[in-house]
Amino acid sequence: MPVADYVLVSYRPDLQLLIMRGTRPATSAEHRAGYQEALRVAQPRQAGRWLIDLRSRGLATPADLHWILDDFRRELHAALPGVACRIAYFTSPYHADLLTTRLQELNTKPGALEIRVFVEETPAYEWLGR
Repeated sequence: MPVADYVLVSYRPDLQLLIMRGTRPATSAEHRAGYQEALRVAQPRQAGRWLIDLRSRGLATPADLHWILDDFRRELHAALPGVACRIAYFTSPYHADLLTTRLQELNTKPGALEIRVFVEETPAYEWLGR
């Protein structure tokens, strides 16, 4: 379902998977609003497995990545208590190494999100389905 012109959020009940696809580069406010909308969709379904397609949107700023790994992580765990949360970032090969490095450096807090970066969609679905 379109949330705005910068992001589409949908839920696949057959896979019990939330999908968020950026449609264009987004401002910091839009980026955060997109995650909040995705959480609103995920909560009633207790959907802790997310595929986030960054190919059209590009990478978040370092400040927004900190927000995801700190503030949003706490909101996600509070909204989905007891649910194992996994995020698969689907991105271009150009951005994959940079994002993987940033995540290794920043995603180190207790209760860190389980996040992996993929350049192909099928392996992302397979990892999320485990």
